[in-house]
Amino acid sequence: MSQQAQQLLDRHRETLDRAVEAISTRGVWSPYPESLKKYPEEAVKGAPQRFEALLKQPFALKVTEVAGQVGAEVSPYGFELGITYAQPEQGALIASMQAAMPAWRDVGAEARVGVCLEILARLNALSPDIAQAVTHTSGQAPMMAFQAGGPHAQDRGLEAVAYAWQAMSRVPATAKWVKPQGKHDPLVLDKRYHIVPRGISLVVACSTFPTWNTYPGLFASLATGNPVILKPHPAAILPVAMTARVAQEVLEEAGFDPCLVSLMPDTAEAPVTKELALDPAVKLIDFTGSNAFGEWLEQNATQAQVFTEKAGINSVIIDSVEQIKPVAQNLAFSLSLYSGQMCTTPQAIYVPREGIKTAEGQLSFDEVADTLAKAVEKFLSDNDRACAVLGAIQSPATEARIDKSRALGEILLDSEPRQHTQFPRARIHTPLLLKVDAGQRDAFSEERFGPISFVIATDSTAHSIQLAREVIGAKGAITLGAYTTDDAVAEQFEQLAMEVAAPLSLNLDGGVFVNQSAAFSDFHATGGNPAANASLCDQAYVARRFVVVQSRRHGQLN
Repeated sequence: MSQQAQQLLDRHRETLDRAVEAISTRGVWSPYPESLKKYPEEAVKGAPQRFEALLKQPFALKVTEVAGQVGAEVSPYGFELGITYAQPEQGALIASMQAAMPAWRDVGAEARVGVCLEILARLNALSPDIAQAVTHTSGQAPMMAFQAGGPHAQDRGLEAVAYAWQAMSRVPATAKWVKPQGKHDPLVLDKRYHIVPRGISLVVACSTFPTWNTYPGLFASLATGNPVILKPHPAAILPVAMTARVAQEVLEEAGFDPCLVSLMPDTAEAPVTKELALDPAVKLIDFTGSNAFGEWLEQNATQAQVFTEKAGINSVIIDSVEQIKPVAQNLAFSLSLYSGQMCTTPQAIYVPREGIKTAEGQLSFDEVADTLAKAVEKFLSDNDRACAVLGAIQSPATEARIDKSRALGEILLDSEPRQHTQFPRARIHTPLLLKVDAGQRDAFSEERFGPISFVIATDSTAHSIQLAREVIGAKGAITLGAYTTDDAVAEQFEQLAMEVAAPLSLNLDGGVFVNQSAAFSDFHATGGNPAANASLCDQAYVARRFVVVQSRRHGQLN
């Protein structure tokens, strides 16, 4: 191991040990503060100016051979970024990475993990700047962009490093194999075990969570010895480019080829992902995005291990509640947060048509639906708070989807545009809430990405469970929420969760929400239903990124 890499591991050893402990105990822990008050005042106050300094010019990165310049990002808050990025020549990039991989492989797990930990530490220090980039590419509101794009994304990256370290450190470097032979001398073999990376890793980033969904694949692959090509969404390149630059700086300082982590930007008009994904040298692919492209990767990139997080029908089943008001308030936040542009946002809310029991008496279906609609309306009644929660609609296609979805059911709460005081051209829309009958399955059993949800009248809670089982079984889900005051029904929900392999959130009515996922404690997705074929993060997510190659030779007893 190089001296620099050893120093990096020593510097961050406590963090690594705590992370390994955290993935075993699953409690609350993070080394990265989620409060801006914990960061230097200058770093926070100066972030907008540093962001503006990046605009309308090329972004500097190490590139093997430049094929051209790309970049046409437009902030969902209403202005062009004007940043261009060098697009590497694909053949030269692949060849360069293949040439650099043996040194990165042979340096060993400790060195690679030390480098990854230093990259994460520097990304954490850069969190206020990354928040600006995430805001003006994804449309996330500033506080969410800071937390989800900064420390929470870094948590997920560190979680992947911890699992990778755990998996690699369980393989001994050497062993002496001695088999007794009775009267004869024993058989003695000296064995060596090598952690061998699979090959080049392609991480395909999404536009809505360009760091949170990217860091697990990036760090799981890099820690296990695989060079990484970061392929950002054309609408959200900057946060991924900033990440690549930090990684390159640390790699170079530690004595490695900086292009072990490289950016491959493209345009919507000339995409490169399919060509990259089918390159024989690409052995790992991480993808977050649409069902159609995720399934294409799974079916066609057969030379690679493919990890996909796609879309599903996130569901909430309401059987009974103590009080409807805190439940409605909790769901109102979940439906409003980032305008429903989260892979965890509820879409299908099942309620028996005869209504539900509460401690305050029976509530009809319409009363439940109206209470939920009014809770959303009240929560977003203050425009400044609404803009701070909703953020902006990332894509014009989502804006158009809201309009088209109005015809799918009876409107309980219509989506309305909002004016941002600082960015008057921002795309901001409140949630659309529709009432439908269980028979209108075509309406609610397709993913409607964005602030679009359905309150579904069912024959009973048993019918709600059956519908959820069928829809999630066919389309998948990342989250499942449920409400009941009956322990027997709660057990039915627990069984449903296991049957459809969707994590259950039961009776949330306080400060925890169904669409939030905590690193080191919550497994994000399960890999057990059509919404995702992997979980962020577990042993299976990292162990498939390397193989163990052994050698053996005759040895001598000591």
